[in-house]
Amino acid sequence: MELERRSQWLRGVLDLCVLGLLAQRESYGYELIQSLSAAGLGTIQGGTLYPVLLRLQRSGQVAAYWREGAAGPARKYYRITPEGGQTLRRAAADWQSFAGGVDVILREVAAR
Repeated sequence: MELERRSQWLRGVLDLCVLGLLAQRESYGYELIQSLSAAGLGTIQGGTLYPVLLRLQRSGQVAAYWREGAAGPARKYYRITPEGGQTLRRAAADWQSFAGGVDVILREVAAR
């Protein structure tokens, strides 16, 4: 897959993916990067993820707090807020509708 196309897609949905992961459990930046990679979204750099987390935090979608590490320095953890959960539910429905439309078009092209 063309790297530039994948980057454009990711820019459009990274906040939604982060909210989705945080809806499953609270997490810290590096763990989120690993989870995004494990989901098949490729390697996400901290310089890409942390501005998204800051934007989500400033808009009230995510709350952050520091937690002491048992075997290392404190980590900044993120959790989804009730407002973030509402945003996620609405955006997930919108995404399903949008992606479904794209899938219909691409299936028709692939079938030829």
